Amino acid sequence: MPRKAIAIVGPTASGKTALAIRLAERLAVNAEAISADSRQVYRGMDIGTAKPTEDERRRLPHHLVDISTPDEPFSLAAWLNLANQALSVVWEQGGIPLIVGGTGQYVWALLEGWRVPQVPPQAEMRVKMEERPVDDLLEELRQIDPATHAVIQPQNARRIIRALEVYYATGKAFSEWQVKDPPAFEWLALGLRWDRDRLYERIDERVNAMMTAGFPDEVGGLLKQGYVRELPSMSSIGYGEMCAHLAGEIDLDEATQRTKTGTHRLARHQNAWFKAGDERIHWIDAEDVDQAVILVQGFLANA
Repeated sequence: MPRKAIAIVGPTASGKTALAIRLAERLAVNAEAISADSRQVYRGMDIGTAKPTEDERRRLPHHLVDISTPDEPFSLAAWLNLANQALSVVWEQGGIPLIVGGTGQYVWALLEGWRVPQVPPQAEMRVKMEERPVDDLLEELRQIDPATHAVIQPQNARRIIRALEVYYATGKAFSEWQVKDPPAFEWLALGLRWDRDRLYERIDERVNAMMTAGFPDEVGGLLKQGYVRELPSMSSIGYGEMCAHLAGEIDLDEATQRTKTGTHRLARHQNAWFKAGDERIHWIDAEDVDQAVILVQGFLANA
């Protein structure tokens, strides 16, 4: 019997976790979720990442949630290693993994079998590179890796530095790592579809609920623990805006509105990873559990 996995993808606030739980309960199978969310890995960042609640985790066990502190570097390579381990655990227990999340890079890296360099951030090298003009870094990249230079965004200093970092750590151009090894399992991807205006309404409702649930206190508590706002985790949408509010730079209404606007932008970015015309994804109306059940039953029955 081939190993199988189901991915539930879509933009933030589209109801991925809710569908995963309802799907697992309707199918009456031993299912476990593998979170493909680059921010839910951080402990203490609960409200702002819409992390599954304790009740939701009781109904559907979740892997790769609360596995890192906000000040620990966390990479795609680290996530891939852990995700593959989690897949094996679920299969060995006779279960069906549900890959749930909106971080498109994580999802496709797992489903397509990306070969990702095991290169942790090189702190000293990064400091030196960050002091240099972006144009100089871009020219250096052009000389050593013209393929990556041709596709990288010229002003994306962080991405340029990462490409150089990988080259100097491994001796291989970043583009040479862009190789895919098809995974040894079959997968079905379900994409959740919403009208854009309704999705934005759901995002705004979620942000309002975050504030009511104590999001300012959550961010304040993280700052008191020493997690400074300059950390990549703390600059995430919502957290960066709330840090600015707590520093007295903007009022709460402005922080709330900026969080909504930033999350709208994130949803558009996620939709670029999960394109409506991508034939690998079975798009369904987000609230149509029956359609999801039929698709999954057919997939699992096909040996």
